Amino acid sequence: MLKILVIDEIQERALDICKALTTAGHEVAAVLSDAFQLNSKMQEMRPDVVLINTDSPSRDTLENLAVMHQNFPRPVLMFSEDDADDVIRLAMRAGVSSYVVDGLAPERLESLLRVATVHFDQFMALRQERDDAQRKLSERVIIDRAKGVLMKARGMDEDEAYHALRKLAMERGRKLVEVAEEVLASARLLLG
Repeated sequence: MLKILVIDEIQERALDICKALTTAGHEVAAVLSDAFQLNSKMQEMRPDVVLINTDSPSRDTLENLAVMHQNFPRPVLMFSEDDADDVIRLAMRAGVSSYVVDGLAPERLESLLRVATVHFDQFMALRQERDDAQRKLSERVIIDRAKGVLMKARGMDEDEAYHALRKLAMERGRKLVEVAEEVLASARLLLG
């Protein structure tokens, strides 16, 4: 069972969506007529999925989605009549997990929710891998700079400088990158 926030500017359509969702065993967290309150509702209700049904996503909707995607990333399933490539690209950049053209068919809703959730999970895993790789690269640069400082100040070779940093990290019970940052901070203080 998913807790779903529904956004649809047409109340009758929204009621049909809610009926289809509850029939499928899901909970409707709230129904909004636009995305202007999206971030506050996300924080308040913490839904599992956001479902948007619109003739064409407005710039305001996409901007609110992009902010939501940064603050409260969730799978977003968007139904729209607009099949323009640039609109679809903008929606996907704003955080839409699945963009479905030609309307919402209640019998397809369950499978489309699963697709949006799987796509979102894959995206988040890739994002985490990217963030980890960037963090590791950044740490590696800091460690290499600290090794360079030790090599220059103490006349060490690269292995000796690395082992000195590692030994200091173990002695202090700290991460290698933290000790490297301290070495760099000390060098900046001493050398001005």
